Amino acid sequence: MNKPYPPIEPYDVGTLEVSPLHTLYYEQVGNPDGKPVVFLHGGPGGGVNPDYRRYFDPDKWRVVLFDQRGCGRSTPFAELRENTTWDLVADMERLRVHLGIDNWAVFGGSWGSTLSLAYAVTHAERCTELFLRGIFLLRKKEIDWFYQEGCSRLFPDLWEQYQAPIPVNERGDMVTAYYRRLTSDDANVRREAARAWSTWEGSTLRLLPDAGAAAKFGQDSFAEAFARIECHYFINRGFFSEDNYLLNQAASIQHIPTVIVHGRYDVICPVENAWDLHRVLPNSELHIIADAGHALSEPGITSVLIDYTDRWAAARV
Repeated sequence: MNKPYPPIEPYDVGTLEVSPLHTLYYEQVGNPDGKPVVFLHGGPGGGVNPDYRRYFDPDKWRVVLFDQRGCGRSTPFAELRENTTWDLVADMERLRVHLGIDNWAVFGGSWGSTLSLAYAVTHAERCTELFLRGIFLLRKKEIDWFYQEGCSRLFPDLWEQYQAPIPVNERGDMVTAYYRRLTSDDANVRREAARAWSTWEGSTLRLLPDAGAAAKFGQDSFAEAFARIECHYFINRGFFSEDNYLLNQAASIQHIPTVIVHGRYDVICPVENAWDLHRVLPNSELHIIADAGHALSEPGITSVLIDYTDRWAAARV
């Protein structure tokens, strides 16, 4: 089974002003002359961490990682203004041009898979391959499943904690109720809502419970941007023009080599999402991991993704 490459430090770190309001943090690791790939983190609002650098052979890949608007080391922190899917797609192009890259592979999981697909259908000519994990298409039924009713039946104990900040009379629309609190002028109200929202996701991330992940997600320094930005995107339906936007646009990216990796027991983004995407991208290679949930770090998911980054490292350089 493939394991992540050893820890590695960036050979280049920088910032890029993408609007008068927003400045992105980015880093590059691996081989400056290697095959370019851009890593898209989840959330939205999750930010990058050093482990994300380790899914690529550092001798063969030039890996670009960046914190999307409002999170991680990008500024301003937790900012919702000028923060949409299409702003992020445009940011990727600005970053690509800034770094002098003609085209690159795109690697994204969870929300990162959403953004990968949005970028690919907009700039297909810039994508050499797509590595997609934990597919999230940001359809209403997906939001309802995890934040309103569905996953709640699998985790009634954790769901009760997620519901706690919301009065009973507002629970008919949990995303809207949370949005009110996450955009409140009261910092204490925002913090309480952010911790509950983020802990719910962190507690359901893996097939086997991981108290460490739940604790990390609940930390104020992470939760504020994560919860605010996620809820902002979800209440605005990803800023897509229709519910099935990404599936309806997929014909334009049929030619891009694509691997889809998804945990069978992913309760955050059900495996149906991966199946639906594979049906409209029949040339894609689909791997359903029998003993995994949603997390990138689960061994079966990690192993398949590294197999593909190794296999495709020399392709279409």
